[in-house]
Amino acid sequence: MLAHGVPADRRRGSADSVPPLLALRNTGVSFISGHDHRQVTKDVSFSIEAGETLAIVGESGCGKSVTALSILGLLPAGRSLIQGRIEFEGASLLDEVNLRKVRGREIGMIFQEPMSALDPVFTIGEQISETIRRHLRVDRRSAREQAIEALEAVKIADPHKRYHDYPMQLSGGMLQRVMIAQALSCHPKLLIADEPTTALDVTIQAQILNLLYRRVNDTGTALLLITHDLGVVAETCSRMLTMYAGEVVEHGTVADILRRPRHPYTSGLLACLPRGAAPKSLLPSIPGVVPSPDFLPDGCRFESRCAYAAEACRQPQELAPLSSAHYARCGLAAGIELPGVAA
Repeated sequence: MLAHGVPADRRRGSADSVPPLLALRNTGVSFISGHDHRQVTKDVSFSIEAGETLAIVGESGCGKSVTALSILGLLPAGRSLIQGRIEFEGASLLDEVNLRKVRGREIGMIFQEPMSALDPVFTIGEQISETIRRHLRVDRRSAREQAIEALEAVKIADPHKRYHDYPMQLSGGMLQRVMIAQALSCHPKLLIADEPTTALDVTIQAQILNLLYRRVNDTGTALLLITHDLGVVAETCSRMLTMYAGEVVEHGTVADILRRPRHPYTSGLLACLPRGAAPKSLLPSIPGVVPSPDFLPDGCRFESRCAYAAEACRQPQELAPLSSAHYARCGLAAGIELPGVAA
């Protein structure tokens, strides 16, 4: 059985079981303003095994990036509160000592906006070298050589010259390659990619995703991909979970969810994909908006936008198993057939 998305044997952490590479267990994030606590995510639970690829999908504001930042302790200090458990190879990442051991070394991250993530007053080479020296404990010369190799590995032309360039001298696509090089320079076991192609045009998006996918495959690095692009998920990931209004509403293999989604929100996202629409016709959309954290309903958070809503949806919904590897937070899931797409 699964409680909030985590298999029971892993929750117990028994001596005869190996802990997953990363595990979030009933994790929630609240932002603090004075005496007010605004909870933005609740009961988020999932795990990633070594070498696995997992996607988190959903609309903007559903809690994807907050979840990623909570893993690496990058939420505002003193203004955020993390509940539940976040563990890496069985060690708590809510312990600052454990977190410092793995952040940047065992866990790398690619941020949405490379221009704001890179320091404009240092060259890109210096920034990658600093990461390598800090985590691998090598001298300046070795760090420089490894940084150039990292730039070469992400297909940056003339890496010896680009090593001395500042971020403002590079295009968005080049900067995203630099971010990938920096994130992978210490050979992490887990890579978190937070919408790594959002600011790029379609051609560059394809290049970056192919590069990222090849690097992950070649190194055996596990990948946590945060995106709203379901086409990317279908091509790069083996499992996915859908988030809505701060909760996980569906979790399963990519093939199962694309063929037969079990939550109306996931089905709605799939219906919005442009597939052979007539010229100048309106694309499908989900009516309404994601509710504010200040005005969340007591029952299903998607109920006001759902075409299948019933009286039972006004009661709290649990993430329940529908098969051995497919879970949905919908009390109607067993009785409705929802359209999907061919995987």
